[in-house]
Amino acid sequence: MNGDALRRVSSLVWLALPLAAGATATSRPALALSIELKDVAPDRIERQRAAEAGRLPLPGTPDMAYLQERLAGQGLKSGSPVLMRLFKAEQQLEIWIEKENSYVLFASYPICNWSGTLGPKLREGDRQTPEGFYTITSRQLQRFGRWPRALNLGYPNSFDRAHDRTGSYILMHGGCSSVGCVAMTNPVIAEIYGLVAAAMRGGNRYVPVHVFPFRMTEENLSARKSSEWQSFWLDLKEGYESFERTHRPPRISMCEGRYRIEDASVEEASKPKDAESSHKKGRRYSAAGSIREACPEPLVTASESRPELAAEHMSRLGGPLPSASAPPSGR
Repeated sequence: MNGDALRRVSSLVWLALPLAAGATATSRPALALSIELKDVAPDRIERQRAAEAGRLPLPGTPDMAYLQERLAGQGLKSGSPVLMRLFKAEQQLEIWIEKENSYVLFASYPICNWSGTLGPKLREGDRQTPEGFYTITSRQLQRFGRWPRALNLGYPNSFDRAHDRTGSYILMHGGCSSVGCVAMTNPVIAEIYGLVAAAMRGGNRYVPVHVFPFRMTEENLSARKSSEWQSFWLDLKEGYESFERTHRPPRISMCEGRYRIEDASVEEASKPKDAESSHKKGRRYSAAGSIREACPEPLVTASESRPELAAEHMSRLGGPLPSASAPPSGR
């Protein structure tokens, strides 16, 4: 069976777990857990089993009893701008916090559970955790329901809607069960929720969340070169590489059905605006880290007055400078 066929195969695994420590088959009933597995991260079973048995925190979890000390140790403070990156295959979530107009890695947390396989969420009910660039605003801080501390990722975003992808209420929450969501365990989501809420109170209107199938290296992409999602993943890779290069949230546009990425300036990183597009001089714009629902503006070729800006722009695009007499090519 080839990799693509295996990717579409799911197996249903039932785990019989005691309801409490010391329970026996004769003393009390067993709890059956249904976990849908596909092609990646089979140790999700073991993580769910550990959570149900109370064996927390999971290995690799920071010591959350010392949050303020951990922040101070890196010269960070609660209330600063935050960016999150999530890697499905590695089952890892990173929190980056702004420091002096750049973002530094504050903490990495093991993801207890996510559902589905590698690739984006396509429709309501497919039990798939999405991939792409999302933003969390204060309206997406959930304080009710089964998970009193949860973050709504904002799926579907403008890119998803442009591709007729459906679904709703995709959360980052506690516990260790998932049907399209990201489960972090209760103690971990309490810390993450607190940092995001503090960033909102500090005047930052949104938190970018970048959800990747895996770390977007050439090796990882090459290992999955037969995937139908290669083109989509290459666009995500541009956002991954922009942040790796600058440690600032990239400028993200949704243009002609694709993500388009530009490096953010220091000024954009230090002055986050509303995640929703606004009108300015008749044009729609959005801040670094959010999604701009328009194509990036083309390079103005009459750049004799600021040639250094044109050179910088074209070097990022990997192409030569056009001549002053030639019209700009469409992108």
